[in-house]
Amino acid sequence: MRRGPGLAGVNRNRITKERYAAKGTELADAEISHMVEQLESFKHYLETFASKHQSDIKKNPEFRQHFQKLCAQIGVDPLASSRGFWSEILGVGDFYYELGVQITEVCLATKAKNGGLIALDDLHKLVLRGRGRNRQDVSEDDIVRAIKKLSILGSGFKVLPLQERQLVQSVPSELNMDHTTVLQTAQKTGYTTYSSIISELKWDKERVKHLINYLIQEGMIWVDNQDPKEVLYWVPGFFPDNS
Repeated sequence: MRRGPGLAGVNRNRITKERYAAKGTELADAEISHMVEQLESFKHYLETFASKHQSDIKKNPEFRQHFQKLCAQIGVDPLASSRGFWSEILGVGDFYYELGVQITEVCLATKAKNGGLIALDDLHKLVLRGRGRNRQDVSEDDIVRAIKKLSILGSGFKVLPLQERQLVQSVPSELNMDHTTVLQTAQKTGYTTYSSIISELKWDKERVKHLINYLIQEGMIWVDNQDPKEVLYWVPGFFPDNS
């Protein structure tokens, strides 16, 4: 009959496991500490870089976009706080706050025309027009970043990424993927129809009817009965701004 390891053997095994666990914890703590030090070092270098190039970050939209991506890679969000280094040195918190206000003003002014949906490039043009020549230049990337901050407030702002263009939604409407897909069918011409949706998406008529009716109710598409062949459903968010 085979005997067990005995009390002494059990104790040795327990002690060995505890030592391995303690050593593993020690190594993990050391690695985490090293990573924290590296991260702090990266942040320090990033702040030094930002101080040196603050003029380019403020004035050059393309440079600012690359800087934002660099920040994101090490987990730094210059827009997260209105106080501290980023706001005091770069003024980025104030910049995006001011831009968010302008975006809201443009969306409110155009809501009656487009139902709360506006193409990103048109929104960009209108914001630039409202800022004037002597104001700090902004890019579409700046617009998107400001909208992401607005969406935190639960105000209904979001960017709808379509295949060819992006739409900005400024009303708290419950648009799902089906609604977005229907809107997408109007990208090239500015309008869509039952037949084009059914042909392109292979959906049944009742499904399309439900989606179209909701978009009409929300004011996001307009009904055009003038075409003798079939009803056209225009998406005013895709109308070019020629004013």
